[in-house]
Amino acid sequence: MTASTHLHITTWVLTLILFFVALGLHKSGKAKAQKIVHMILRLFYLLTIATGGMIAHLMFSQYPITYVLKFIFGILVIGFMEMVLVRTKKEKKTTMFWVLFFVSLIVVLVLGFYLPLGF
Repeated sequence: MTASTHLHITTWVLTLILFFVALGLHKSGKAKAQKIVHMILRLFYLLTIATGGMIAHLMFSQYPITYVLKFIFGILVIGFMEMVLVRTKKEKKTTMFWVLFFVSLIVVLVLGFYLPLGF
């Protein structure tokens, strides 16, 4: 496994942790802390996309369709995470976005582990 793969895995794991921390802070009524964590989470969205782009750039010629699909579903995961947080803050229903989040997360993980730099 390359250093860029380790960096990518670290960023998406921290992104998921920050996502659940932001949700927990919102549920406990700590709006200011939740807002700070949400902003840090948005930075990690960008880091996750950048590190994923580095890996895709290195390996794109060998598996172009798989990397395009993984990139699309990765963006969807981030989008659904953001929708869950924003809709939770606005006290709107989030059930559909939770389902879409978990389905797209599973697809991304399966694709990631299937690709040659996966485990």
